[in-house]
Amino acid sequence: MLEQEGFEKKPFEEHADVYVINTCSVTDNADKECRQLVRRIQRKAPESMVVITGCYAQLKPAEIAAIPGVDLVLGAAEKFNIVEHLSNLTKGDSAKICSCDIETVSGFNASWSVNDRTRTFLKVQDGCDYNCSFCTIPMARGKSRSDLVANVVQHAIDLAAGGVREIVLTGVNLGDFGKGPDGNKKNSESFYDLIQQLDEVEGIDRYRISSIEPNLLTNEIIQFVAGSKKFMPHFHIPMQSGSNTLLALMRRRYKRELYADRVKVIRELMPHASIGADVIVGFPGETDEIFQETFEFIHSLELSYLHVFTYSERANTVALEIEPVVAVGKRHERNKVLRNLSYMKQQYFQQHHAGQQRKVLFEGNAKNGMMEGYTDNYIRVTTPYREEWVNQVVEWTL
Repeated sequence: MLEQEGFEKKPFEEHADVYVINTCSVTDNADKECRQLVRRIQRKAPESMVVITGCYAQLKPAEIAAIPGVDLVLGAAEKFNIVEHLSNLTKGDSAKICSCDIETVSGFNASWSVNDRTRTFLKVQDGCDYNCSFCTIPMARGKSRSDLVANVVQHAIDLAAGGVREIVLTGVNLGDFGKGPDGNKKNSESFYDLIQQLDEVEGIDRYRISSIEPNLLTNEIIQFVAGSKKFMPHFHIPMQSGSNTLLALMRRRYKRELYADRVKVIRELMPHASIGADVIVGFPGETDEIFQETFEFIHSLELSYLHVFTYSERANTVALEIEPVVAVGKRHERNKVLRNLSYMKQQYFQQHHAGQQRKVLFEGNAKNGMMEGYTDNYIRVTTPYREEWVNQVVEWTL
């Protein structure tokens, strides 16, 4: 939008007239990072405009407006009016907050990454109707809503015309795709409908499903991916805990038995598939016995890697009322234990495929004379840079 108005995009390290910081608020660390970035800009370019958008901006606009150097705070809906807001802004005035009640936010705004033509992240869904007890995302992003299948297909066609080879489908709760832009189900489209139609788009070689809840990952979707030439054998399925006791406290919509079943079905149909999981450690009520239960459950599953998150308290969440609270030191210890387990699983997964031939899509970024790419099942490959391999799918022996 800014480029259409004549602005030129600059690397963050360079001097710019306007700095836009898009914030997360999943962890406490994201809030701190925002403050650090504003301080850096203040030192480097005190006369430049600083705009804060994203989840932190929606949840705590007054807190952000009080940070010295912030000029404009845009909530979930207002960030799409950034050009208009900037034109009415004068440096030196007190920070302007443009936000609204998240309950009133509707409409879907499509977006995709444009920095790398090899792989593009395409947002097809936004918001979430789940109310997990640890999570602020529904308060920051509003109700679940999505694009129309026809629109997503057109975006894929346009991206293919621009040379993009791989599209990663993203959303706040991707498997809930199908609710219209106003958040109701009247379109009767589903995530399964979407992937079927995307599979037919000419020019896109690969699709990945970024993350999908286990209760929304149906056998139908798994079977389709298994038979598809374009959807990669790669699933990322949030787990959060391997204990039914803790899953109930977290208000998750499944039990560990369903999670294990999803992994089993994928492994039966695609033994070579990469399966990743999100896990939270140190959630209130996680005793030593419950953590051990999670460790043993993960150990028993044929997972390829973990994303491990240390629980951090979030304002206005039900989890604040749950006891006993886990000591912060113990949370970090448990994080380390699961990251070690993840490393072992990753090593085993890669060694298990050693000697196999797999297709690798190589990226254009050269680092110290080397280039990187990923196999269909998400194993990273590094090799000396060859220009003719950039943005190409190459048969590779692991």
